[in-house]
Amino acid sequence: QVQLVESGGGLVQAGGSLRLSCAASGSIFSINTMGWYRQAPGKQRELVAVITSGGSTNYADSVKGRFTISRDNAKNTVSLQMNSLKPEDTAVYYCNYRRQYSGSAYCDYWGQGTQVTVSS
Repeated sequence: QVQLVESGGGLVQAGGSLRLSCAASGSIFSINTMGWYRQAPGKQRELVAVITSGGSTNYADSVKGRFTISRDNAKNTVSLQMNSLKPEDTAVYYCNYRRQYSGSAYCDYWGQGTQVTVSS
C-alpha cells in the first residue's frame, strides 16, 4: 500500500500562484510515476501533470507554460508550482502515485484531494 499526503491549495485571485506538494509513504517502488489530476464540479477527473521517476514529464495542454511539476526521489515527494492561475483552474486536485507492472498493468493510488479556488 502507498499513502499520499497532500498540502497546499487554497483561494487565490486570477493571475496568482499556488504550490501543491505531496509526500508518498509505504511500499514505494523505485520505478513509478507521480503527478496531479484535478476534478471540477460536474466534470471528469483529468490529468494535470505527471513525472516519472526518471524525470520525464507530461502536461495537459491547458496548463503548459503555467504549471511546473517536480519531484524529489529521495524524499518521495512531488510538487506542482502553479502560476498565472485562471478561474478555470478551480478544482479539487489529487495527488497520484502509479506503480507500473510488466506489460500494461499498473496500480494507482490517490491522495485525499485539496481544493484550489481561483477567483476572477
